[in-house]
Amino acid sequence: MASTTVTNLTPFFLVGLAFVLFYRHPSSSITLNMTQETPKSVHDFTVKDIRGNEVHLSSYSGKVLLIVNVASKCGLTESNYKELNILYQKYKDQDFEILAFPCNQFLWQEPGTNEEIQDTVCTKFKAEFPIFDKVEVNGNNASPLYKFLKSEKGGFLVDGIKWNFTKFLVNKQGKVIQRYAPKTPPLEFEKDIQNLLESSSS
Repeated sequence: MASTTVTNLTPFFLVGLAFVLFYRHPSSSITLNMTQETPKSVHDFTVKDIRGNEVHLSSYSGKVLLIVNVASKCGLTESNYKELNILYQKYKDQDFEILAFPCNQFLWQEPGTNEEIQDTVCTKFKAEFPIFDKVEVNGNNASPLYKFLKSEKGGFLVDGIKWNFTKFLVNKQGKVIQRYAPKTPPLEFEKDIQNLLESSSS
């Protein structure tokens, strides 16, 4: 009787074992496909602008980018927007772009809707560079773009974004070149931007 029961259960056991082995050791073709889909540059990502429209970052190919997580009610807000505006006005006609991503993860300092954020940024801080959809930069729900940025350039001690106005400098091919701390004034690394703009291989 016992041997009959074991025999009857054997097919179920084998099916279950095959299922486990497949997902623990997927076929090489699936692994290859996943590898091929791994982002190689910032240009591989699609994000949403402040109005909810999709933006392919490949449209910025050939431009030096400064990607910043911004907030409207932070102690660093006014000084950063002031200096970001200076950089933008100075280099926007030389293949330089600033991409600003509002984030409310740091003491809820970007609480508004997208419409409110856009109004504040444009009227109070006079920003003319692109503002994108509000995102999370840390945790399980972090934007895929920010997961990539952090994997390319980790921070001091930990890779997570520590505060508002962390800045990533990206070259013309979409490679992350440098990461700057929230308290690093944008004008302090102006020379780095100039070097990328002047370099034909950047």
